[in-house]
Amino acid sequence: MSEKREGFGSRLGFILVAAGCAIGLGNVWRFPFITGQYGGAAFILIYLLFLLIFGFPILVMEFTVGRASQRGVGKAFNLLEKPGHKWHYAGILMIVGNYLLMMFYTTVTGWMLYYFYRMVTMGDLMGMTPEQVGAAFGDMLGNGPLLCFWMIVATFLGLSIVALGVKRGVEGVTKVMMVALLFIMLLLVVRVLTLPGAGEGLEFYLKPDFAKLKEAGIGKVVFAALGQSFFTLSIGIGSMAIFGSYIGKTHSLPKEAANICVLDTAVALLAGLIIIPSCFAFGIKPGAGPGLIFATLPNVFAQMPAGRICGAAFFLFLSFAALSTLVAVFENIIAYWIDAHGVERTKAVRWNFVAIVLLSLPCALGFNVLSGFEPFGAGSCVLDLEDFLVSNTLLPLGSLVFVLFCNHKFGWKQKNFLTEANFGKGFNIPTNPVLCFYFKWILPAVIVFILIMGYIEKFAPGFYARIFG
Repeated sequence: MSEKREGFGSRLGFILVAAGCAIGLGNVWRFPFITGQYGGAAFILIYLLFLLIFGFPILVMEFTVGRASQRGVGKAFNLLEKPGHKWHYAGILMIVGNYLLMMFYTTVTGWMLYYFYRMVTMGDLMGMTPEQVGAAFGDMLGNGPLLCFWMIVATFLGLSIVALGVKRGVEGVTKVMMVALLFIMLLLVVRVLTLPGAGEGLEFYLKPDFAKLKEAGIGKVVFAALGQSFFTLSIGIGSMAIFGSYIGKTHSLPKEAANICVLDTAVALLAGLIIIPSCFAFGIKPGAGPGLIFATLPNVFAQMPAGRICGAAFFLFLSFAALSTLVAVFENIIAYWIDAHGVERTKAVRWNFVAIVLLSLPCALGFNVLSGFEPFGAGSCVLDLEDFLVSNTLLPLGSLVFVLFCNHKFGWKQKNFLTEANFGKGFNIPTNPVLCFYFKWILPAVIVFILIMGYIEKFAPGFYARIFG
């Protein structure tokens, strides 16, 4: 017998929890360095346009499926599909995608927690040379027991919050983390903008220079902005549908989705406002790539007055960003076992703690014990494979499922989608023929393009470079 289904205690709770799911390492880790790589403010303008016309409508569709069914994706399609149709198999695949995401996200969250702990208790990074800081990151990756320990800590923290329930745990704790995250970010922005030399970075970040797009390769910039706008909202594996299932019908879903997009974008922009001017102030390239956070930024904090405090605050906000996503995805997983199989919440949490720790071990050990496994050639690892399967495969395929299901008569039908999405106070999605055609045909074509180009970028980079220059 399943427990009585919970819901959010407040609309603010829904907004902050859903935003917490969207606000993850893609915002505070990936967004700043790709902005640095692809031209600063000019890249941001293209990204915001794509977020509006691609990411936003898919987010509305995922929320709508959740609210209409009052279930997560594990059961949502069963309740909305026509008799005899097989859309519910996609829901199972999306739950698998949630597990796969957690198989590497727990390890990366552990990195954030470890660096925060290290900044607070040791502060040894402050006295290192840039070469030593980079070596310290490599030493961490080579320490299998250390990575496993912090992966288990991250998993325990996330599932402990989910075990408390929707209102007391997921909503209550995430609200505190999100408010703290925003407060810490604002303090860091103020500190960074008072650094000598930060003005040049601020100009790069806020003043569009379209000549920089040509330098980076216009095609590459456009595809990078398209990909970032698509993946930043965590859409495609039902991580947002579950929160749609917990809210009422007082407000229209386009209005709710707009709030999430605004908050998600604000955090990404603030992260860039912290990182890029800091890099310019100390002569470091902001497009240094994925190693920017761990191998480059500690050098910035080392040169900054009160750098240890700022560094600790920085990794604390990164930890909150990562944990908010962990909690959201864990809730989707636990809700599946509650809704689909009638398992009690506490029992589902215990089972999944063991399962997710075991499933996460290959990633944690992929930099050391399993370093000989290089799925994409020299230098690649287990994390690269798992991230590719989620980001380049399951997210676009899942988004394609939501778009087709919500807009075609062989799915739920566009009329039903728009009626549910527009129910409640707030602005609606217009039902004009042009927009309906866009949702039905153009949006799926864009998703297929992203999927294909993601594979070309991974497996035929020479071909990709010839296309985009």
